[in-house]
Amino acid sequence: MNSNTLKQVRQWVYESFEQGADALFNLCDALLTENQARSLPELSQSPLFEREWPSIYQALSNGRINTAALREAWVKALLSDIAAGETIWISVDASSIPRPEAEKSQDRGIIHVSNLPRAVKPISVGWQFSTVMLLPSQATSWVGILDQQRISTEQTAIGVACAQLRAVVPLLGRPVIVLADRWYATADFLRVCQELGCQVLIRLKRNRKLYQPPVRKSAKGRIPLDGPLFQGSRPETVKGAEASWMQRDKKGQIVTVSRWSGLHFRQAREVHVRVFRVRREGAKDTKRDPRESWFVCLQQSPLRLPLAEVTSLYARRFSQEHGYRYLKQDLLWGKAHIRTPEQFERWSLIVSIAMNQLRLARDLGQVCYRRWEGRQHTITP
Repeated sequence: MNSNTLKQVRQWVYESFEQGADALFNLCDALLTENQARSLPELSQSPLFEREWPSIYQALSNGRINTAALREAWVKALLSDIAAGETIWISVDASSIPRPEAEKSQDRGIIHVSNLPRAVKPISVGWQFSTVMLLPSQATSWVGILDQQRISTEQTAIGVACAQLRAVVPLLGRPVIVLADRWYATADFLRVCQELGCQVLIRLKRNRKLYQPPVRKSAKGRIPLDGPLFQGSRPETVKGAEASWMQRDKKGQIVTVSRWSGLHFRQAREVHVRVFRVRREGAKDTKRDPRESWFVCLQQSPLRLPLAEVTSLYARRFSQEHGYRYLKQDLLWGKAHIRTPEQFERWSLIVSIAMNQLRLARDLGQVCYRRWEGRQHTITP
């Protein structure tokens, strides 16, 4: 990445603004430069925002952004330094924006609030956004946002994620592995990934029911549609692993990875999957440190996942969690007081544009360490 390439990317971004381009672009530059601002009016104090503060709200209300052109621009820019045959790692997840006091805001839904015990109740009211991110090789907050869409109350997170993959994956032109949390281990999501030729690695709920190939028990009648049950929470159904791998971790505790093939969900019998079980003897067996974890991937895929690398490969997904935290804490994603969901969708695109520019310009800047930070401290956005 050099300055000329960054200028070209910024030109593509400006061209994707179909209405209110100057104000939207100034807002993005203000967000990039004013790291002490904590609200939209404070962003208007940036020297790069050449208007009065009401122009921010006017741009978010009346501006128009071509999301398809913006998506293509980010794919070209973020993948410019990746070889044609190299595997692309992406993740998809949903994040919530609480809006409990915005009673006049439209299309608010029930959302989950995970920051307990700070949150009095684990649920709130607000909006949800689904994000497809380009993952770095290590778990950091240096992510690239390929697509971001709001999940309306008439949609589901799985449906929006499937639509996003259908729009993004054909543009990548490289082998793709999709990482996702256990909520995405559904028949619809796996079917779409198989149609697009993607490999997946998704966490699996321990009590999720899968089925082995059907076995004829009688010479009469048709062959059963499903075979014996396979369910992690019922050990009597988990037998005959086709492969296993065992090693000691850094603490000297035994880690065992087992694999089963030829399984399927009842809702998608044509999609054959592999299931991995990871057992860690040294784990505390809590929600954050489980002793037993389950994962699922597609069987009909040219990309193979070695047993020894299942846990390390899935650990790359946590970059999305780091990215979400940076968007909310430093780029003011959830702190903007905007009334309508359409306005917040434009603000979300502005935040993603700022994030991607920071990622592209990472090598052009100079790190400013604070006094308590060592020179070997991991560089963050």
